[in-house]
Amino acid sequence: MGGGEGENESADKKSEEIANEDNKHKEKKEKKQKNKKDKGNKEGEEDEHKNPQDKNDPAKLKQKLEKMDTKIQQMVAKREEIQKLLNEVEKGTTEPV
Repeated sequence: MGGGEGENESADKKSEEIANEDNKHKEKKEKKQKNKKDKGNKEGEEDEHKNPQDKNDPAKLKQKLEKMDTKIQQMVAKREEIQKLLNEVEKGTTEPV
């Protein structure tokens, strides 16, 4: 008769674990939805500030290109850094210790 109580405790623990996992999933889902809303607001705000005449303004277009070039350079540098780390890790895994 004592074994039945142990089974109940085990079932209760499993139920709690499942409930905790469900809560984690719900929290992640809510967080993603909130992030989407935040991004949507930012994009909407930018659209309001855009001037259709900027497409015909060479200075504005050059400024946009420079901004993009800067971002690209930063991304290339980051890519190279990650590539170095990857090469080091792969080299370390192929060499015997």
